[in-house]
Amino acid sequence: MISCGYTRSLSDHCYYFKWFENFCIILLLYVDDMLVAGSSMKELVNLKAKLAKEFSIKYMDPAKKILEMKINIERKIC
Repeated sequence: MISCGYTRSLSDHCYYFKWFENFCIILLLYVDDMLVAGSSMKELVNLKAKLAKEFSIKYMDPAKKILEMKINIERKIC
């Protein structure tokens, strides 16, 4: 992830992030599970394409839970 321009958190080594001009992509990686979030669908698609070139990836439905923690998604429409 670092070679793709992502920064690894010093406090949690499973947490990577990358800032763009006006948004951020957050990537959580734990063993063989990954959760990606961000506000730019274009950059999320680019990230998925890069990862698919390097790894065998199985895409799942939107996450409802990770590591036994419930995920609530709020979408704000401007």
